[in-house]
Parts: sequence; structure tokens; C-alpha cells
Amino acid sequence: MKKTIVLLTITFITLTACSKESGGNEPPQPTVAVLSFPANNEPCLETNSVNDTQSSITFRWNASENVNSYDISVTNLSNNTNNVYNASSNEKNLTLEHDEPYSWKIISNGQSGSQPAESDTWKFYLAGPAQVNYAPFPAELTSPISGSTTTPSEGLISIQWNCVDVDNDLVTFEVYLDTTDASTLVQSVDFASNTTSIDVAVENNSIYYWKVIAVDANGNNSNSGVYSFRTN
Repeated sequence: MKKTIVLLTITFITLTACSKESGGNEPPQPTVAVLSFPANNEPCLETNSVNDTQSSITFRWNASENVNSYDISVTNLSNNTNNVYNASSNEKNLTLEHDEPYSWKIISNGQSGSQPAESDTWKFYLAGPAQVNYAPFPAELTSPISGSTTTPSEGLISIQWNCVDVDNDLVTFEVYLDTTDASTLVQSVDFASNTTSIDVAVENNSIYYWKVIAVDANGNNSNSGVYSFRTN
């Protein structure tokens, strides 16, 4: 009986030691990349024209530690088309449609078993040849969150969005809201700040669709895309 207890004790100690040893062999985690170029909320002018509709641009970021490769995620904010490209170093030359707003971020990939590290997301406007004025970035509809349910107060709810413009010449926001397709203009709001909030009238127990058109002093405009929410 004593021998059995001793053997069980030795086995337990051995397994515990192995477990601790294997825990010490976890791969190092990659660090977050710091974005460098193109700059955030700025027009990108450091490009090479490829043809009448496209320009090439070299994305750059500070190298991460413990990284094997990078994924660069680029989204065209006009149509929400996203593409992901692999890079082995901390820069990547890409050809994109110019005269368009974009967002981008870097995912740092480490050894097998480690967790990828995701950078901040930056926005830029890819300028075309001889372009001197730029459309606003599409408004980000922040509240209500798309697909969420909200409770009206005395027949009203608050809607909110964020919007920036590289020229700083935003003039107005056109707010569309209805229960079909967000094609009904309900209010025009003068630009006052990058974050805007207004109250709109709604009915209970309904699904609403809404969007915001941002317009600048030169008549350039951008469409947020349609979001939806439900009322209690």
C-alpha cells in the first residue's frame, strides 16, 4: 500500500513539473504595429498615377516585435469593399482607385499559437491627379447601433454620427429616415462639430432605416450607408 502511495505521489509531481514546463514554452506574443503613412484623416498626395482611375501608394508602419508577417486591411469607405494583403516587412505598395476615401489597419501575426495584434484604424483620402478639393469621409452612424432596439421617449429618440473632412469645409448633413429604405429626407443639420446628435420622431414597435449625407462647401458629398434599428 505504501509503495502505491509513493508511486502516485511521484507521478503527480512529475505531471505537475511537465505541466509547468510546457506552460513556459508558450510563444511570444506579437506587439501592436504603429501606423505611419498615409496619415490619419488627411489627403494622401504621395502617390504614383497608374492610369486614369488608379494610383499606387506605399503603406508604412513601425515594425512589431515577435512577428512573422503582417496583414494590411484596406476598406474603400464609399462602397465598404474590404481587401486584405499580406506583407513580410513593415511597408506595402498597393494600387487603389483614386478619388476615394479609405480606412486601413495592420494585423501583426506571430508564431503558431500566438494571438494576432491589431493596430488602430486610420482614414485617408486617396487624391487623384490635380485634385484640390475632397469629399467628406462617410459619416459613421454611432447610435442607435445598427440592428439594435431602442425605446422612444415621448415619441422621440436620439440619433448620433461622427464625420470628418480633410478640407475642413463641411457645411451640412442631410438626415434620411423612414420604415422602408431611408429615402425620406427628414432634416438638414448645419455642421457644428465632428460629432452630431439630433432627436427624431418615431413610432413604437417599428423598424426604421436611416442614413446621413455629408455635404461640403464645394458640393462634394458622401453617403454613410443605410443602418437600421427597431423601436419598442
